[in-house]
Amino acid sequence: MTEQVYDPERPGQPGSGEKRSDDMRQLPLPFGHRRRFDEAGFVSGRSNAAARTWLFATDAEKSWSENRLALWGGQGRGKTHLLRVWAQRNDAMIVDAAQGLPDIATLLERTPHALALDALPEQGLDELALLRIINTSRERRMPLLMVARTPPSQWTVTLPDLCSRLRATMTVEIGPAEDVLLHRLMLRLLAERQLVVPRQITDWLLQRLPREASAIEDAVSRIDAVTLASGQPFDLRAAARLLADLSE
Repeated sequence: MTEQVYDPERPGQPGSGEKRSDDMRQLPLPFGHRRRFDEAGFVSGRSNAAARTWLFATDAEKSWSENRLALWGGQGRGKTHLLRVWAQRNDAMIVDAAQGLPDIATLLERTPHALALDALPEQGLDELALLRIINTSRERRMPLLMVARTPPSQWTVTLPDLCSRLRATMTVEIGPAEDVLLHRLMLRLLAERQLVVPRQITDWLLQRLPREASAIEDAVSRIDAVTLASGQPFDLRAAARLLADLSE
């Protein structure tokens, strides 16, 4: 299915020595690579098993209380990736809530089958707009997926009706990534870029990199840049330089 993305800006649409590290910092990163946000590109693990069940089990949305679900978790845990996969499956419109929420009239002009609100801020919410979206979702039985870094109980909300709706919203967390998932993620990202790095080097890096998907993505991007610039295999010495550069 074609992915719908709400763009508030588009008219007609809704609403020697140390020099080594310096050289590495000056390497042009290969920005031509684009992450895959499809189902095949998602790395599954224990930490996201509950979220996958609530999103992708047969007729999952029918088990959502009042047709909505809040998916939450820290940065870099795959929330947006899961949201995009769910949106593709359900012909849902995606709204970047960090850029603002559409008004209901503008939203319904697109007649979405479902709605996905990504990156909802825990502070500074447009409370009235969110309340109207939630009410419309319930009245029209339109599945609504809300994604944020924290659960709705931690959002700063003053409207009593919105507080009540959020308390009634089912929530599911994506937990911190486990070792197996991080290893799979690194291998997946290396394969996407057609990079071959020995297992001993990937293991060495994984033991020292921050336990976050964003850190793995950054490291693989830099590995790509280093091998592209040098034309040489990525060895342990290059890995040590990369790690030193990331820590500065």
